Amino acid sequence: MATLEFLGAVGEVTGSRYRIRLDDEAGEILLECGLHQGGPGADKANRESLAGLAKGLSAVVLSHGHLDHAGLLPKLVRDGYRGPIHCTRGTQALLEIMLSDAATVMDRDTAWQNRRRGNKADRVEPVYDMDDVVRTLQQCVGHGYGKPVELPGGVRLVFRDAGHILGSASVDLAIPSGGRDCRLVFSGDLGNPDSVLMREPETLRDADVVLMESTYGDRDHRPADETLKEFQQVLEDAQEAGGNVLIPAFAVGRTQEILYHLSRLYHAGKLPQQRIFLDSPMAIRVTELYAEWRDLLDEDDLKILHELADGDPARYLPGLRRTKTVEESQAISRVKGGAIIIAGAGMCSGGRILHHLHEQLGKRATRVVIVGFQAEGTLGRQLVDGAESVRILGDTIDVRASIHTIGGFSAHAGQSQLLAWVGAFRDRPRVYLVHGEPGAQAALQAKLAASEIDARIPEPGESIML
Repeated sequence: MATLEFLGAVGEVTGSRYRIRLDDEAGEILLECGLHQGGPGADKANRESLAGLAKGLSAVVLSHGHLDHAGLLPKLVRDGYRGPIHCTRGTQALLEIMLSDAATVMDRDTAWQNRRRGNKADRVEPVYDMDDVVRTLQQCVGHGYGKPVELPGGVRLVFRDAGHILGSASVDLAIPSGGRDCRLVFSGDLGNPDSVLMREPETLRDADVVLMESTYGDRDHRPADETLKEFQQVLEDAQEAGGNVLIPAFAVGRTQEILYHLSRLYHAGKLPQQRIFLDSPMAIRVTELYAEWRDLLDEDDLKILHELADGDPARYLPGLRRTKTVEESQAISRVKGGAIIIAGAGMCSGGRILHHLHEQLGKRATRVVIVGFQAEGTLGRQLVDGAESVRILGDTIDVRASIHTIGGFSAHAGQSQLLAWVGAFRDRPRVYLVHGEPGAQAALQAKLAASEIDARIPEPGESIML
């Protein structure tokens, strides 16, 4: 019998990793290979050797390009994996940006740590480097949605549109097990149908085993119209107070959605700020990539943008300034008010947003808009939880700025949408909840039970028969 082992994103949101052991020593397939993010143990977990795992693998399958799903692929390659990495074509394009940026950040962070340590004996190496990224990208094989792919051991793979970010997919696997095929479906990260630019997640009907993300298993997002009204009100309040608006944004998906909404507000005459800084080289590259892969985006949303700007991309958001260089980013500090600053990282765990928060969190006129999930242990989570002071770049900063969490912009499905997606399966498959914090998973499990769907919450390292 084939088995499935839960190696990561179990009882937590990040670090996605699941191993499928095939019948008759046909090898192993790894589903996802994500970075652990947030919390004091994340770096240690990311540095653990993957050599033993890499040795037995015949294929890797990836749902999408976010680092908590794909960010340890170069580490896997560094530790010996030389086989194919299967993903969608959109994800393949994104990985070049995502993994290269991750390697750059790791190199910078380890250099900083080594300067502080001083002693050569205590020096640390990055989890992986750019050479590992290059080899990883060479091993990637891109596929279209709905196209069957044959994997080792007679496994059939089909990617289904998950509607989360560019190239995101639910993974549909038919796995020979005990003389029959077991249909294993991994939701990946399911998109929020109220989000713009992406299509709605594809509904699946048949499965024997379902792995479902549960990031927002304990709540629904606010309706889109209420979300936009709240966002507009924050922008107006900031303008009236004379402060800037800081938006820690994920480079993939969330940034592009925020820009879309700002464009609509501008063309409706409802955007008080005339200067918008996109202060993230990676987000700039990803935004350009979204434009290149327009065929994967929602046609109705693209049509609205096209009509607003009379077909001229330069008129989508005329006040937008793309700050690619460090010098351009530093110059933003001279802007004391009346600007929107969108900068990575989305959980405030690194990147240019730290410098802006360092400069502006202590000002009462500043507005910080949190538009995405903040993992335990991150600076973003501290702000959401109401911290009165935080440590940034070695300094203690009093939080005087107003912090606004606008969950309706989330690119994740909310509780009701998760229930609808899993409820569409026929014949009651076995359901396992992954990618969620314990409270969110327990709430979703209870809701599923009320709908007569028995869902289990696996333990780290647990193995099940397929």
